[in-house]
Amino acid sequence: MNKVKIQNIEFGGGQLVLLAGPCVLEGFERSLKIGKRAKEIAGNVGIPYIFKASFDKANRSSLQSHRGPGMEEGLKILAEIKSELNVPIVTDIHETYQAEPVAKVADIVQIPAFLCRQTDLLVAAAKTGAVVNVKKGQFLSPNDMKNVVEKLEMSGTKKILLTERGNSFGYNNLVVDMRGLPIMRSFGYPVIFDGTHSVQLPGGGGKTSSGQREFVEYLTSAAAAVGIDGLFLEVHDNPDEALSDGANMVCLDNLEKLLTRVLAIHQTVKKFS
Repeated sequence: MNKVKIQNIEFGGGQLVLLAGPCVLEGFERSLKIGKRAKEIAGNVGIPYIFKASFDKANRSSLQSHRGPGMEEGLKILAEIKSELNVPIVTDIHETYQAEPVAKVADIVQIPAFLCRQTDLLVAAAKTGAVVNVKKGQFLSPNDMKNVVEKLEMSGTKKILLTERGNSFGYNNLVVDMRGLPIMRSFGYPVIFDGTHSVQLPGGGGKTSSGQREFVEYLTSAAAAVGIDGLFLEVHDNPDEALSDGANMVCLDNLEKLLTRVLAIHQTVKKFS
């Protein structure tokens, strides 16, 4: 497997990495507070930590939904958080023009699931030289991600991460096919499991998405048992107050217990690898 390094963190070398933070930036102070607590918890458990948050949720269900501070202000906030916490940053892009400025701040440029087949976006992200994390679309089979990998490789990068986040199952529902994790790993790159978007109920709230956060523990445990290189979680000090995706977020008060369980499973599986 191609190992992907960011500072002293390595994906694909047997280490479990946590990417966690609020769905969308909620101002500097609140976002920093969440990041500080997540970093502290990850440190307690012994898992390397990367801060995640979006500066723009460009695919919200409703025009009235909160989108975030936008790229200019959002990158300023992310740069401050990166400096304050001394951790790598991951954030997503939606347009090709965003790739270069975002890569100057973010260590990982993320491609949202809905945009994972957008060739120009993948090419732009690859050319930045940053690590590129692509979330598998809800509408794709795991094998379809091989084409995504080839687009990135042909655009000049092997710093690739792939993320599983569930597949559409009828209307307003997602399921996770755990076969997808080893299938995507077979392409030669580290695989991350998104434990919170996988319990999302897309559009389930009418003008918003809903979710079933009570199932995050079970799906993340199952994914760890199958084998993953990273865990992606949206976390919040009060998910019911979150400006986006609160219904599927993990409360920070429950994060340490969740990570302890997942890490124990991960370490057990490593013994048989």
